[in-house]
Amino acid sequence: MPQKTYLQAISDGLREEMRRDERVFVIGEDVGVYGGAFKVTQGFQAEFGPWRVLDAPLAETAIVGACTGASLMGLRPVAEMQFADFISCAWDHLVTVAAKQHYRTGAALPFVVRCPSGGGFSGGPFHSQNPESSFAHIPGLKLVCPSTPEDAKGLLIESIRDPNPVLYFEHKHLYRRIKGEVPDGEYTTPFGQARVHRPGSDVTVVTWGAMVYTADEAATVLAARDGTSVEILDLRTIIPWDRDAVLESVAKTSRLLVLHEDTRTGGFGAEIAATVAEEAFAQLDAPIVRIAAPDTPVPFSPPLEKAFIPQIDDVVQAISRLAAY
Repeated sequence: MPQKTYLQAISDGLREEMRRDERVFVIGEDVGVYGGAFKVTQGFQAEFGPWRVLDAPLAETAIVGACTGASLMGLRPVAEMQFADFISCAWDHLVTVAAKQHYRTGAALPFVVRCPSGGGFSGGPFHSQNPESSFAHIPGLKLVCPSTPEDAKGLLIESIRDPNPVLYFEHKHLYRRIKGEVPDGEYTTPFGQARVHRPGSDVTVVTWGAMVYTADEAATVLAARDGTSVEILDLRTIIPWDRDAVLESVAKTSRLLVLHEDTRTGGFGAEIAATVAEEAFAQLDAPIVRIAAPDTPVPFSPPLEKAFIPQIDDVVQAISRLAAY
């Protein structure tokens, strides 16, 4: 299979669905002539025309509102938030209207909101957030957080074909940094099925997005240093999430570390920890540990941002403590 970057995989998945299904169109700020802030849609307007690659004004509520109306009329919009942070402007329409439309009327509402998320570029508090946990509490929304190029494409196609709203969080730090094998042509990656990124027997790490690679580097350090065997579960989707895979891994290792880049209080890691505590407490040999960002805005300063985002050493130290129980 060809090697592609995470960004190329997203672009390919979107392009292939637009070629396959004329109902699919793109809308967002600078997605057309400019090709998107990160060039995911570069060349799309030349291929599909301005009526299927729509440059929108700086109005996220209008973008999401247009998606709602268009999907009710049988189209399949894919909106791009220039940065995931900006989705807060569309909170009311997304949460009050779109998420509840199927419950209220039984109508399908098939649209995707692509959300470039995450830090690592000193973008500061308005361009670096990971807001997936904010939406995990909202019934009617599905939340997708791919970490590999293969999943980025397969999960995007699955999202576009889903009959109801999907928030697709693509981590900016992975765009050109991560490459991997990506099948050509059409395939989907199902929601709610975690992926074993790295098998292990001593400690389970549950994570998603860019933190998969932080966990993997920490596991490599520990394996070389003292032979600690770390199993890394990549959830791939937050809503729905794969409870069975997490519980199965915890039953094997008896130790759980939950790792995410979002802030700690109210982060989705708390939901995972609570579920394991309720359903697998007798199988635990150590307290459940969470590693997350502190409860502050994302700093601009590169050293402060590094202190804010969980680092390899943080994970190494936490796993070492868990393995010592």
